[in-house]
Amino acid sequence: MYYYTTRIFLTYFLMVYKILLHLAVWKNIYTHAPSLSLPYSFIASYTVKSPSSLCIYIALTMRKTAADRFRRLFNRSLLLPRHSHNHPSFPASSSISSHSLFSPYRFLFSTPFSSMASDSPFPVTAQNINPKVLKCEYAVRGEVVTLAQNLQKDLLANPGSHPFDEILYCNIGNPQSLGQAPITFFREVLALSDHPALLDKSETQGLFSADAIERAWQIVEQIPGRATGAYSHSQGVKGLRDTIAAGIEERDGFPANPDDIFMTDGASPAVHNMMQLLIRSENDGILCPIPQYPLYSASITLHGGFLVPYYLDEATGWGLEIPELKKQLEAAKSKGINVRALVVINPGNPTGQVLAEENQRNIVDFCKQEGLVLLADEVYQENVYVPEKKFHSYKKVSRSMGYGENDITLVSFQSVSKGYHGECGKRGGYMEVTGFSAEVREQIYKMASVNLCSNISGQILASLVMSPPKVGDESYESYMAEKGNILESLARRAKTLEDAFNKLEGVTCNKAEGAMYLFPQIRLSQKAIKAAGDENTAPDNFYCKRLLNATGVVVVPGSGFGQVPGTWHFRCTILPQEEKIPAIVSRLTEFHEKFMDEFRD
Repeated sequence: MYYYTTRIFLTYFLMVYKILLHLAVWKNIYTHAPSLSLPYSFIASYTVKSPSSLCIYIALTMRKTAADRFRRLFNRSLLLPRHSHNHPSFPASSSISSHSLFSPYRFLFSTPFSSMASDSPFPVTAQNINPKVLKCEYAVRGEVVTLAQNLQKDLLANPGSHPFDEILYCNIGNPQSLGQAPITFFREVLALSDHPALLDKSETQGLFSADAIERAWQIVEQIPGRATGAYSHSQGVKGLRDTIAAGIEERDGFPANPDDIFMTDGASPAVHNMMQLLIRSENDGILCPIPQYPLYSASITLHGGFLVPYYLDEATGWGLEIPELKKQLEAAKSKGINVRALVVINPGNPTGQVLAEENQRNIVDFCKQEGLVLLADEVYQENVYVPEKKFHSYKKVSRSMGYGENDITLVSFQSVSKGYHGECGKRGGYMEVTGFSAEVREQIYKMASVNLCSNISGQILASLVMSPPKVGDESYESYMAEKGNILESLARRAKTLEDAFNKLEGVTCNKAEGAMYLFPQIRLSQKAIKAAGDENTAPDNFYCKRLLNATGVVVVPGSGFGQVPGTWHFRCTILPQEEKIPAIVSRLTEFHEKFMDEFRD
């Protein structure tokens, strides 16, 4: 009896004490801390400056604790819920006196700093999410693009409010969004596969080409349930993988195994899968080209790895030099980084170079000697614009060197988003994995199984890209005409923009041998660099924002792709329709002249 009387007395004494202390220091608290959540800096500074500050902190802690206790004990919704390991919900059926949570010690001291760290009503804040997400960046859809989208909304709401009447997007490889028409044969097969009831109708014969109808029949018979809305095998529909393997064999002249093919929603998930497979900790590194497509830096960051940069040589047309690879590999090893793989993008993004076959042979040898996985980004294999260069897959190069299945570990990425087809929204692609042990292949399959399967429409498109109409097919001539017109127009656009950039003061631009981009270097004055610093932004980002606000032309700052320190670039796609290119050149030229005059040293 004495125990319970004492316990009740102490409990109510502490409650009264807290109230009195709270009233005594109320004014002092709000003098020192306008927020109810005291930061660590407040505690650190005021415990040094004033003996009373610790009492102030304790009083505030007790006030929060009392409020939290009151809410939990009586199940009231007076405050937003604060459920955690330190503050579990109080069962409504429990009695106050018997519940183990109710003790004077915990009542006084249980509120942790973490529960006082934020006034946000949301349980998830920028302060408590995965820090890897905060570190991850993707410049292609970054600040400049966000600004462009806001300007576009403003133009729609207030026509004539800016010195341009439309936004010209040169920031991303998204051909059909800029007016490129899809390949007719591909879309006919997709339409019939999505709605196979059309295959039985007599009218279909007059609306669709005969080879599209035949191909759709073949595909529908291979899909589970004859429905594109069904799940497939986790690697992709077996018949479609057979078609892709046959296309790889025809391209390279060496055998391809459909079991090596994992179909994905574009190439990006395949890249993420490989990073997730290879990166075990922050001590695992991936050799990546600089400049690079930001997917690689972002995926390495998200999976907790270390990006080991190797710099492409701008002076030699963005050449990939073996001495540079060796230098960066040794530097990484000296820092305790275990380099697992080498990323090669060919044709290059954002740089547009096409590697010579001899250069590729040296790269294969380097990976073999150093025990590196070769991650070959080959999504632009159809985009080659100069007759003196040809695309060679790393599968073909390695096999022609005599390396077999178990001699070199290679992952090749392909996508339906690029090339001449530009089917970005269909999200189709695949990776071909060779040179992995059976145990590791099981793990790769397990990762694919977690995602169930890629979308069937994307799988169909990937098979069509690797097996287009052949000579003698009804669609062959129209297909070749559409493909040829697109690639020839891209080559002309690339040449026009390259020439225009090289005429600008302080700008040099290498030839776009392939891919969809130009990556000109711009030499900025110290005055411009200082102005960028005053705005707390990179100089090339400063230039790109000024360009956008003055002209409506959207390009991506080179700092989003990486560049040699002290140099500045921007990436410009060659994808706006050909009739738009003169307007882009005119606007950019006029802006650049004014910019250089304004910031001349």
